[in-house]
Amino acid sequence: MNLNKVFILGNLTRDPERRNLPSGQAVVSFGVATNRFYTTQDGQKQQETEFHNVVIFGKLAEIAFQYLQKGSLVLIEGRLKTRSWQDSSGNKHFRTEIIADNLQLGPKMTTKATSEFPQSKVAEEEIPVIEEEAPLPQEADSSKESPPENPSQTNQDSSSNTQNKGEEEIDVKEIPF
Repeated sequence: MNLNKVFILGNLTRDPERRNLPSGQAVVSFGVATNRFYTTQDGQKQQETEFHNVVIFGKLAEIAFQYLQKGSLVLIEGRLKTRSWQDSSGNKHFRTEIIADNLQLGPKMTTKATSEFPQSKVAEEEIPVIEEEAPLPQEADSSKESPPENPSQTNQDSSSNTQNKGEEEIDVKEIPF
């Protein structure tokens, strides 16, 4: 039995770049930096940074493109894939990437780290897990809406609640997956 599974938690090194395949499927790529902190035998604190290339496809790519930016904290779950190609000069190139299956958005920063080895202080909030297989929420169909709790409520009252629905700003905490 073999296993190709990767989990990384780090910060984006650049804004996500979006492309579309000929089929129209979205592809988003970005870099993530992960840090390893350790102490040497002589007591000196050291930091080692690794840089990872991440590629996401489909609906998950659209979500990543919309909500991530350079510096964002993100948890990626995926698999390693190495691509190879030959350039016009005949040189062969290799690139190892993480193909993301799931991503979890990190909380927004509340303060900037100032120590030699930054430790992020973040607001405590629930962080949604976004999986590739999760369906996107469908627009509410008026025939499927539950009846109002107060039967005497008029249609005018309920229509005023949905009147500005298209103009609302989406909050990440309200995404149901």
